[in-house]
Amino acid sequence: MKKQIIIATLALGAFVIGTNNIQAQTATTTVNITLNDVISIDAGSIAIGGAVDFNYITAEDYNTSKTAIVPTSLIVTSTKNFDVKVKADGANFTNGSNNIPVNVLIIKAATGGSMAGTQNSIVLSDSDQVLIANAPLGSALTLNLDYTIPATKSSSSDILGKPAGTYTQTVTYTATAL
Repeated sequence: MKKQIIIATLALGAFVIGTNNIQAQTATTTVNITLNDVISIDAGSIAIGGAVDFNYITAEDYNTSKTAIVPTSLIVTSTKNFDVKVKADGANFTNGSNNIPVNVLIIKAATGGSMAGTQNSIVLSDSDQVLIANAPLGSALTLNLDYTIPATKSSSSDILGKPAGTYTQTVTYTATAL
């Protein structure tokens, strides 16, 4: 038993004396953040699968300008400044063999929204036109749009006198990083 007490005392003494030489230990880890350039028209955009309707029912409809305001038409996320372009997929709104030229429609940015940049009012055509130029990079930037058919177009032979029916055309928006 004396031996055990002596051994325990020596072990404790060695431990106490040895703790003066213990030093802190360190470890390092490298953390990497890999970035890729991104530009996206986000899924919440009304322009994805949406529709804008103009109804001409009364004489007054043909004699006044009509505007459809579409909030959150586009929601764009981009890691670089960008342009938003717009074009019709053809030269005419069509209803069977009947046509209305796409240039009856004007598209422009509406008030509100968080997308900045140079805003242009576009007379729709089947060629890409810059609707928003040099928009600053950002996340979930919203663009509200006004679609307008002026009275000068609805009261002219562009629309007035066309056979009754629904005339349709696809409008394509493209966000391009600069």
